[in-house]
Amino acid sequence: MVGRRLATAIPGVIGVIVVTFLLNRALPGDPAAYFAGPAATPQAIEEIRTRLGLNRSLPEQFVLYIRDLARGDLGHSLTTGQPVAADLRARLPASLELAFCGLLLALAIALPLGVLAATRPGSGVDHVTRLLATMGNSLPVFFTGLVLVYVLYYLLGWAPPPLGRLEVFRETPPAITGSYLIDSLLARDPGLFLAVAKQLILPTMTLGLAALAPITRMTRAAMLGVLASDYVRTARANGLAPRTVLYVYALRNAMLPVVTTLGLVLSFLLGVSVVVEKIYAWPGIGAYALDSVIASDYAPVQGFVLTMAVVYVLLNLLIDLLYGVIDPRVQIES
Repeated sequence: MVGRRLATAIPGVIGVIVVTFLLNRALPGDPAAYFAGPAATPQAIEEIRTRLGLNRSLPEQFVLYIRDLARGDLGHSLTTGQPVAADLRARLPASLELAFCGLLLALAIALPLGVLAATRPGSGVDHVTRLLATMGNSLPVFFTGLVLVYVLYYLLGWAPPPLGRLEVFRETPPAITGSYLIDSLLARDPGLFLAVAKQLILPTMTLGLAALAPITRMTRAAMLGVLASDYVRTARANGLAPRTVLYVYALRNAMLPVVTTLGLVLSFLLGVSVVVEKIYAWPGIGAYALDSVIASDYAPVQGFVLTMAVVYVLLNLLIDLLYGVIDPRVQIES
């Protein structure tokens, strides 16, 4: 089943490879001239272009890229001078840690709010919940991030400076998983864990507020539909406790569309982390890709998009598997 699900995603990944390759070549600017410097002669620029393979035709460049990709070689970054695969491996844990923390924060707030609003439709709580969801959809992530930095760090001094995953003079935990939170726990260093958690406060709040709106709206809509169903009315008529009806019968059945939304939201968070990582100097793959776009560095951008496509496929597979855990009656069809 897992193999069939992955096989159906192969055409999509191939399409991503082709489109990304063509779009990168359509970016304005000449990477050879950028890295040669403003004082470079035309001959020096042409030598760099030849060394990068940019003097070849597009079909030739594409064939060479596919050949390297089949070997697991994503190319070298002209910005860092390192293999793109190594750069992505070093930065991906930071992005995943931030995205999952934002998603967990959104879940901790959105699920109770959605359930509460659905059980009290038309009440003040319901109106406030819908207002928060509308605001979450309306406010851009960069605006929310800058406001949080200005208020919580600059004005109130409650949050640490937005300077990355750790303070300047802090030593990083031993590299085990790449997640500083997990690695600091495995190292049994509570002081380091608290330092890492403090640095996560502002970016997690920024991503959590962005993810709050769709999860809250979907939870509320799904709960309203389930609470109006026949089997819930039958459970209430049979004298089951309201808490049992709400959490055992209603919430569990309402979680299927919510889980679908979670996969989309997590993919959205990984994408929007490009902006959040630049605001908070977070060394993730989003900031890495943005710097590469500015420098017209093709290989890191292609590697970033390909990595995101693979993550998206794996998230969809995980969601399909979670369907069977939540409701065993659900059968995954290939």
